[in-house]
Amino acid sequence: MSVYLLRRLIQAVGVVFAMSLIVFIGVFAIGDPVEILISPDADQIERERAIRALGLDLPLWQQYLVFLGKALQGDLGRSFVFNEPALQLILQRMPATLELAFAATIGAIIIGLPLGLYAGLRPDSAGSKVIMAGSILGFSLPTFWVGLMLIMVFAVQLGWLPSTGRGETVEVLGMRWSFLTWNGITHLIMPALNLALFKISLVIRLTRAGVRETMLMDYVKFARAKGLSPFRVTFVHVFKNILIPVVTVTGLEFGSTIAFSVVTESIFAWPGMGKLIIDSINVLDRPVIVAYLMIIVLMFITINLIVDLTYSLLDPRVRLEGK
Repeated sequence: MSVYLLRRLIQAVGVVFAMSLIVFIGVFAIGDPVEILISPDADQIERERAIRALGLDLPLWQQYLVFLGKALQGDLGRSFVFNEPALQLILQRMPATLELAFAATIGAIIIGLPLGLYAGLRPDSAGSKVIMAGSILGFSLPTFWVGLMLIMVFAVQLGWLPSTGRGETVEVLGMRWSFLTWNGITHLIMPALNLALFKISLVIRLTRAGVRETMLMDYVKFARAKGLSPFRVTFVHVFKNILIPVVTVTGLEFGSTIAFSVVTESIFAWPGMGKLIIDSINVLDRPVIVAYLMIIVLMFITINLIVDLTYSLLDPRVRLEGK
């Protein structure tokens, strides 16, 4: 286990370094922030002073080395727009995004697993066909359209839920959370459902496929021949063995939920990292863009490691030290 963790940490360092270079060059190529941040009425002296203050007068390779040196000290630069540390701006918005991502992922598991299990155990029933048809819709419908329809129906027509914002929050461990207040929960329901729709469909289809495959295994047939109850066969012999692919995909999808919550946060004006990155891209706030992408890379690496470690807990036959 220790050898495996050490190897993964070394790989993670290499991935972070490579991604920092790719991200820095990619962000540098998308435009010139000087044209947006500096007034066109400014004279040449003021423009040069602003360019030096932003560190944009250096060649690209020197800018990258300066960024890398500061990043090793935990400094990912200062925002051109807010004149605050980029990392601090992102960390201020991170609880909102994490809250939304956790709510969407947990909702996908709570809804998707039972529906997929039912569809797998009774594949020819009318309910199973309705569930699978619904999962196809979940894959097909655009996120932005679903979000607008949710607002139109539940906020405008019925007036049951608020359409935008995060609602009331409570500070816990130095961070503010909205799921601890009823007003915050009502604000969380629609964006979380919108973000979870694709994940629900994915979990349903994974679970159904796993159940259909596992039900044909010899150990399941043997358990039935021993006279075990259908409940015990399903939840002891079948359910545990279908969790590995579900955990794998759900873990990876959690990272993508954080990274690609931009559309949902924009539609519902959710004050998270996604909305911040959209605003930063509009004004070419390079330090915030680079810091956001680097944090997303670190999140994906961490999630992948957690998923790999979870393998050994769900199935002791999985040996992390193996090939």
